[in-house]
Amino acid sequence: MKKYNVHSSRARNAISWVLSLLMIVAGVALVASFFLAGRLDSTATNSDDPGGFNVPKLETTNDESTSNTGPSDKTLELTVPAMARIENDEVPYTVGTDEDALKTNAAIHLEGTGFPWDNVANVYIAGHRLGYPSTESWLTFWDLNAVNKGDDVYLTDSNGTKYTYNVFKTFIVSPSDTHVTDTLPGKNILTLQSCTLPDYRERLIVQAELTETAEKAT
Repeated sequence: MKKYNVHSSRARNAISWVLSLLMIVAGVALVASFFLAGRLDSTATNSDDPGGFNVPKLETTNDESTSNTGPSDKTLELTVPAMARIENDEVPYTVGTDEDALKTNAAIHLEGTGFPWDNVANVYIAGHRLGYPSTESWLTFWDLNAVNKGDDVYLTDSNGTKYTYNVFKTFIVSPSDTHVTDTLPGKNILTLQSCTLPDYRERLIVQAELTETAEKAT
């Protein structure tokens, strides 16, 4: 009986050791996958690299003329109630290859696209699905897929004017589909973009139409 207990104890210890080792390996693999995915998803390029965070490169501004309209400070604030981390986040107006802006902000407003104060515009905003750990970009657009048709999205300009958009479409496009930056006749729309999961090969797109404008009370 004593011999049996010794063997049984050794067997239990061996099983416990193996299970502990497997848990450690699994934990390391999980952390590594997040950081690797973050690096892959955190390269703002205009190539078709499936590992790249591909923001459309605009050759023209789609006939949108905004340089002499609206506030002099073009920075916007974005709030998406359906998303956990997007509330009054500053969104700078810059090119898709501005990696510093993509690291230090929740998202960027793609230079060459329109503004909420324009009559006809496509306000194109892109953010990281994973982003960079310990920066403002980390997981900001992780739950973009939680935004559904009928949800409201809000932009606020530097003068305090609030613009309410209502989501009318969600879809997926390839990195080469720059038509998602185009305007719609007679409409002011907002486009939100991030990468698809789990392979980041394509773009997840959410589009909303301006339904209300409320100027800040003076």
